Amino acid sequence: MISLDERARLVQGSLESISGGSKSFRFASQLFDLQTRERSWLLYAWCRACDDVTDGQTLGHDAVQVDDPAARIAFLHDKTADAFAGRPTGLVPFECLRVVAAECAIPQALADDHLAGFERDAAGWQPVTTDDLLSYCYQVAGAVGVMMAHVMGVAPDEEDTLHRAADLGIAFQLANIARDIVEDARVGRVYLPSEWLEAEGLGGADLANERHRPALARLALRLSQMADEYRRSARVGAARLPFRSRWAVLSASGIYGEIAVRVAALGPRAWDARVITSKAEKAALVMEAFWEALWPVGDRSREGLWTRA
Repeated sequence: MISLDERARLVQGSLESISGGSKSFRFASQLFDLQTRERSWLLYAWCRACDDVTDGQTLGHDAVQVDDPAARIAFLHDKTADAFAGRPTGLVPFECLRVVAAECAIPQALADDHLAGFERDAAGWQPVTTDDLLSYCYQVAGAVGVMMAHVMGVAPDEEDTLHRAADLGIAFQLANIARDIVEDARVGRVYLPSEWLEAEGLGGADLANERHRPALARLALRLSQMADEYRRSARVGAARLPFRSRWAVLSASGIYGEIAVRVAALGPRAWDARVITSKAEKAALVMEAFWEALWPVGDRSREGLWTRA
């Protein structure tokens, strides 16, 4: 157990992490009740650290080529295991995980799923099929969605709701991939399935080359449409949450959904500048989510959607 003062220090550190690493999540997290808000920040601090350690970056920026990827992944596994075992780690992000995992009974298997995505990144992995892509999206974002469901009080036996929490994370990652196709290609990463690329005649091509933009626009539209399917499924799960959590989740969904929509709408111009939403636009999407949170949501089948084991 840690003291209240130490917990407060960790919450403050996690707030600084999310403020520097994700303005969108920081914006949406303000809608949670105080306890859920703090726990979401604690979880984010660990997720952010895992990403930064893997990519040799700071708060998601200035990634560099690392020369010891396997050692970095092993370090993350070791410290994460210590956190779940309740052993002090001496490192703020893993202490944050130790606290939130204990308070919310987060299964370690979900953290292991998340780290499996970073293992793929460290190995220079590229998806071959759509299922490969979706399994990666689950690992790097969907598993976090399921952990967040635990933070918001979803019971471990509410399997359908947990699947829909994973769906929202998958939708977020599909939007990220669409926005960052060219940026990722410049550092040697490709998250578009090779089957998709070959169908467009882009197998082995330099995706950062501007002459490929029309083909990339078609693929980005495909990603955006897939993201929308998973977002629609996630709304069913969000409707089962307490109002403030529902509002926060729908706000985040709207903000990330807007990114995917804009990338698709811009077509070949989508990568001329990074697609973002301004504070005013985020505020408008939050208000839209408020009204959406008040309306009942009909059931929607998940048939045909990728499902975690």
